[in-house]
Amino acid sequence: MWMLLPQTYMNRSGQAVGALTRFHRIEPAEILVVHDELDVPPGQLRLKFGGGMGGHNGLKDITSHLGTQDYWRLRIGIGHPGDRNEVVNYVLKSPRSEEQADIERAIERAIDLWPLIERGEWNAAIQRANTKPKPDNP
Repeated sequence: MWMLLPQTYMNRSGQAVGALTRFHRIEPAEILVVHDELDVPPGQLRLKFGGGMGGHNGLKDITSHLGTQDYWRLRIGIGHPGDRNEVVNYVLKSPRSEEQADIERAIERAIDLWPLIERGEWNAAIQRANTKPKPDNP
């Protein structure tokens, strides 16, 4: 089951995730949250189970509504602006063109993980997601 949320609701995404899990009786460990990640370079992926929220308001809300941090996360790297005072503006604006291309390739790689995830082959999915992509040939 897929659920996409408009950007204006991302920091309150736990409301929808919580309602969905209760209605369909989905366990938190069966949920995969895909989100942007400042602490991962643009174009890289990180797949893991559980963990902290790293200041990510959407994850904080999801964790609050699920009552646990034990759910899957697929982090898509967007990089960091370098100054914590610039983070809000950074995440709300469009990425630079070269970063946008890297992010789009990461999204394609994330979609390619789906067959492994669907079959429950989490270790293979983790290995593939967390492997740094090879640079494009000029």
